[in-house]
Amino acid sequence: MADRARVYISFDYDNDEDLKILLVGQSKNDDSPFSIVDASIPDAVTGDWKTSARRRIKGADVVAVICGKKTDTAAGVAAEVTIAQEVGIPYFLLAGRADGGNKKPTSAKSTDKLYQWTWQHLKSLIHGGR
Repeated sequence: MADRARVYISFDYDNDEDLKILLVGQSKNDDSPFSIVDASIPDAVTGDWKTSARRRIKGADVVAVICGKKTDTAAGVAAEVTIAQEVGIPYFLLAGRADGGNKKPTSAKSTDKLYQWTWQHLKSLIHGGR
């Protein structure tokens, strides 16, 4: 569907891959307002991954940052949020774990809100409802 927003998913590869799979699944719903253009790079701590991440993030309309219980220690997620800030791609923070304890990445702004992950919130956030 051509009118779907292109979303880059940033997530803690070591601890929250299950959440990324859920978000990808939601993108496949018939009424989904978004498609996934890419997701965090598994080798985020080695090589020239930041150049690749920067290119991928610049190709997205928005970055969805899935926040789990250890996101504050995920250096790759912090770097991806910083890249989004630098290149001017909007991002939002999703509370990944329903049982609480979700942590923001260290590069998130103090004013960045952590949004409850619901279908209605997600559809609104994708189109700038922040």
